[in-house]
Amino acid sequence: MNGNQSLMLLGLLIAATTAAAQAFPTKPIRLVVAAAPGGTPDILARIVGPKLAERVGQPVIVDNRPGATGNIGAEVVAKAPRDGYTLLMATAVIAISPSFYKNLPFDPVKDLTPVTQVASQATFLFVQNEFPVNALKDLVALAKAKPGTIGYASFGTGSPQHVAGELFQIASGTRFIHVPYKSGGLMVTGLLSGEVQFMFLGLSPALPHVKSGRLRTIAVASAQRSAAAPDVPTFTEAGVAGVVVDNWLGVFTTGGTPKGVIDRLHAEIVKVVRAADTTERIVQQGLEIAATSPADFAGFYKAELAKVARVVKTAGIEPQ
Repeated sequence: MNGNQSLMLLGLLIAATTAAAQAFPTKPIRLVVAAAPGGTPDILARIVGPKLAERVGQPVIVDNRPGATGNIGAEVVAKAPRDGYTLLMATAVIAISPSFYKNLPFDPVKDLTPVTQVASQATFLFVQNEFPVNALKDLVALAKAKPGTIGYASFGTGSPQHVAGELFQIASGTRFIHVPYKSGGLMVTGLLSGEVQFMFLGLSPALPHVKSGRLRTIAVASAQRSAAAPDVPTFTEAGVAGVVVDNWLGVFTTGGTPKGVIDRLHAEIVKVVRAADTTERIVQQGLEIAATSPADFAGFYKAELAKVARVVKTAGIEPQ
């Protein structure tokens, strides 16, 4: 094959790929949720899915695949055909599992392609109202005076809340007791009953108890203050720099999916998310809209993978 023939073949391939991307989709899209029905990822998928279906003219079928800390759902998408018809509504756990688990059946970078970070949920540090700390510095001082005696609740080993707790310990030079729970509701119950002394969680599940005065939030683990609670300082503002653990949610598809298809998916999902009625429903879930580009989301995801890997190494956590 001479040079002209090679160029002609390349041109035909590019034209065929472009035509396929422009025609996409021509059949139903499956939106895999790596969590059980009723949780925030599922709710977000069921807000976005029907609107996306309206825009692309094809059904969007929500498929819940919970289990193995999100790895079952992620594997389904990682091993799907590379055509953009299988999507994953993932949480921050997708950047945590690779450091907490050995021998994952998929490569989180090669086998998954970021489409857009849809939203994020700020992670707050809550204490019971009777707990004798008024600010983050008080908690740090108490922990240093009584190392290994103060317990904090998380959603389980390898959860964003667990990572937040480990990062807090590293950044502040303290040592706490990690107490994993099976749900946010049980975490709140554990804190209210005094089983633990503080917890990391989104604002919505704890808001009724904050309003009633039984719980207080003394810091938010975000780079900036949350619009939902602008009076709550960040960890950096409160004197402990570097504790940033947002529980973000984003859409991925299978690695190797053509760029044109990814661009189409991104454009349509972002239009859905930024529509006024959709934005209102998402914000009502205690989330903040992100709607990032595929490139920005990919960079963010790789940074999150690296951050968790550093935390696991520094904390001496042995991957399971």
